[in-house]
Amino acid sequence: MEPIKTDFVLDAKGLSCPMPIVKTKKLMKELKAGQVIEIQATDRGSKADLKAWADSGGHQYLGTIEEGEVLKHYLRKASEEEIEEKNHPNVINNEELENVLYSKSNVLLLDVREAAEYAFDHIPGAVSIPLGELNEKIQELDREKEIYVICRTGRRSDLAAQKLAENGFKNVVNVIPGMSQWSGKTEKSY
Repeated sequence: MEPIKTDFVLDAKGLSCPMPIVKTKKLMKELKAGQVIEIQATDRGSKADLKAWADSGGHQYLGTIEEGEVLKHYLRKASEEEIEEKNHPNVINNEELENVLYSKSNVLLLDVREAAEYAFDHIPGAVSIPLGELNEKIQELDREKEIYVICRTGRRSDLAAQKLAENGFKNVVNVIPGMSQWSGKTEKSY
């Protein structure tokens, strides 16, 4: 196979969410429209994360090639006319979520972190569906419930909240800053 021509290679190996997206977003600002970037990452969740980020920002996700432990993601920068980064409009903070969890009964807390992140530390009662699996499992979610979406920092959960809203879910709220600063009760799966 002939190597893919890129304009820049970003080394994000060894970094976990949200750092591959943070570094990609910063570099994208410096690229010209139409240029292609290769992001090298080892975080398995980066495939879904970068695809969702590119889609939400108008950039083109070209694909991912796996070479051993390294995932090589390819994105094409959109022109200024194509770029319209969106954020989910309904947001609450961690303290507000804690109040909701203790005061309401018809809610679903959806944790979109990777399975390993969830296994080691999650809020009791949270349902785990990693962002990369949301498309295939979206029909398992109850459309009648208020859905609060959480991840480590609020970025993946924002992308998941947008995806749910695009698929007709009416009561979706993103939790910021998420598990990185959660001080309430947690449990492990093992």
